[in-house]
Amino acid sequence: ELVGPEIAAHTRPISFENSIVEVQCDSTAWASAMRYSAGPLIAKLNQALGERSVLRIEVLGPHAPSWKRGRRSIRGRGPRDTYG
Repeated sequence: ELVGPEIAAHTRPISFENSIVEVQCDSTAWASAMRYSAGPLIAKLNQALGERSVLRIEVLGPHAPSWKRGRRSIRGRGPRDTYG
């Protein structure tokens, strides 16, 4: 209710400890957008929850696939080898 339906559809709160809200976004685009809009969102949350209730918002992107396992994985540096 506090952040609106559009943000709520693409993010979910992970934790709220020591005045730090940790949220996870469903895409890297939404994670970037949340990082840019963190300031006004903190002000809005503090207005609703009480002054200095939220000091910082930490934004996490989506979980990336693991390159460590699978049928075609090999030992070594992994996918970085192909770029340099």
